[in-house]
Amino acid sequence: MIVVDTNVVAYLYLESEQTAVAEGVLRRDADWAVPPLWRSELRNVLAVQVRAGRLDLADARSIQDAAEHLLAGGEQPVASADVLELAAASGCSAYDCEFVALARRLAVPLATGDRQILAAFPDVAVEPAEVGVP
Repeated sequence: MIVVDTNVVAYLYLESEQTAVAEGVLRRDADWAVPPLWRSELRNVLAVQVRAGRLDLADARSIQDAAEHLLAGGEQPVASADVLELAAASGCSAYDCEFVALARRLAVPLATGDRQILAAFPDVAVEPAEVGVP
């Protein structure tokens, strides 16, 4: 099991130079966990892509549906107290700290490309390309 941040999920569905990395994470560990917040974050990413004309609305809906199917059963709650404590101590956003709190509770890595999270939480945060690499 691994916690993945929303960017890893987005890279899986939105073709970019990071898509192959996200696909590699999925191949190495397909048991993904996420806090419920991921849904809103992905919807926002998709809405930005639609407004920018890089994605049509039907495709955005299809991506959201596919991601929700992929992560069905992987959503897990996080304790607000834990999130607030992590955010206060690190200076990272509470949104980002939801993923950190979940990774710590589950005692699994958090795959993220977020430099601030990687620096603040080296005990759990790993680059997506490093997931499952011995």
